[in-house]
Amino acid sequence: MRRLHSIANRGIKQYLCRMNQAKKQSQFFLILILGLLSAIGPLSIDMYLPAFPSIAKGLNTTVASVMLSLSSFFIGISIGQLLYGPLLERYGRKTPLYFGLAIYAISSFACATAMSVETLIAFRFFQALGGCVGMVASRAMVRDLFDVKDNAKVFSTLMLVIAVSPIIAPSLGGLISTYLGWRYIFVMLILVIASIIAGIYFLLPDSKGPDPTYSLKPVAILTGFASILKHPQFILYTFSGAVASAGLYAFISGSPYVFLEIFKATEQHYGWGFAFVASGLIGSSQLNSLLLKNYSSQQIIKVALICQSVVAIILVSIAILGLSELYSTLLLVFFYLSCQGFIFPNAAALSMAPFGHNAGNASALMGFIQMSLGAFMSAMVSLFHNGTTLPMTGVMAFCSIVATLIYIASKKSTLKPATIKLVEEEEVEMINTL
Repeated sequence: MRRLHSIANRGIKQYLCRMNQAKKQSQFFLILILGLLSAIGPLSIDMYLPAFPSIAKGLNTTVASVMLSLSSFFIGISIGQLLYGPLLERYGRKTPLYFGLAIYAISSFACATAMSVETLIAFRFFQALGGCVGMVASRAMVRDLFDVKDNAKVFSTLMLVIAVSPIIAPSLGGLISTYLGWRYIFVMLILVIASIIAGIYFLLPDSKGPDPTYSLKPVAILTGFASILKHPQFILYTFSGAVASAGLYAFISGSPYVFLEIFKATEQHYGWGFAFVASGLIGSSQLNSLLLKNYSSQQIIKVALICQSVVAIILVSIAILGLSELYSTLLLVFFYLSCQGFIFPNAAALSMAPFGHNAGNASALMGFIQMSLGAFMSAMVSLFHNGTTLPMTGVMAFCSIVATLIYIASKKSTLKPATIKLVEEEEVEMINTL
């Protein structure tokens, strides 16, 4: 009898072990797919950056004109975030995902076959408009599929998945551009999207069904946004954080010309350099989580903004004096982006902290403001293009100094503190844009 009991217990343990392994495997695929959805934006940006000179040559235009395709991409992401939030609530998670990713795939094909820079600029807008559904849906689905107590852990894991993109994508894009041609970068993106769609169909559950009662009337949506803009905490931290992050977009927009044309780096070397400066942003975001155990988000933001402004002033001073060179610029940008890793997630988390039921709209509005300013500043880099490093470094310095002044000049009101969970969630969003 005891032997039968022992066998039964052993069988139960084995069954529970198999069930636990199956659960872990299921969670692994869920996080992988959600991470890939979140990484669509970074992949679409980082992979084609090294090819700017090749694209300009292929389309018989200038690198400055090609840079505008990046600005149009940022505009598409800005608008898309406002659109997909309500659509994901009304029609569930999967239907808007399929719709958005289909737009992305079609637009990518149009980019691959573009015969003019104007066509490329236009379809990069639609590519972003379709692809940003992954950025919005992935965060919503984390909240749907995982327990609240596990959200911070899941977002931290997602961040590691997403962080792979800015590290390997530029090098991969450089290799594709060198050996196959820049058009094949967009072919690669189509293949990536096809694999993601397959993963969504076979492995990703529809975490939330349609809600016919959710209103898509413009008046209702705009009223929700208006109520958010009345909150002083949201205004202060959204705009100080967004202006500071616009310096990141200025770097992304200007770096291909600066490193490939001025400093004469190869496409592969550009990829390695981009990975180096991106590691500063990713590393500081990890260190930020440790600092939050002893310091508040407000304290971290203040110090980081001042440090970033100092680095930016040094960077633009070197450019004005005509002393810019590859390695010093890389090192200074590394420190600049490292500061950004402390600024953005804390500022974004403080922006979101006062909101509960209206968090989705607040997140969408914050993303819209951030990306709109990023698009504007990246366009400024192209507009002031003069064959030197000054347009990129000047815009970066302008953004960090203005963000610091906004933060210091604003009257501090009673703040709702940001949780570590919120900060880690916003760290994912920050890396989404790199």
